Amino acid sequence: MKKKFKLQDLDCANCAAKMEDAIKKIDGVTDASVSFMTQKMMIEADDDVFDDVVKKAIDCIAKVEPDCVVLV
Repeated sequence: MKKKFKLQDLDCANCAAKMEDAIKKIDGVTDASVSFMTQKMMIEADDDVFDDVVKKAIDCIAKVEPDCVVLV
């Protein structure tokens, strides 16, 4: 499954790169991208673990930039 999410209050491109790297390391993720310019995140993961992957991705984002909100 592949899904895009809108991000709110993503403040820098370096943070976006850190988030992307962390999300790509989550088990079940086949691809991920975080774009500072468009304020969007794309996650591609196995269907059976997708919801769990999204929760872990949100946790990764909060660790890098606590003010950033994922609009689900």
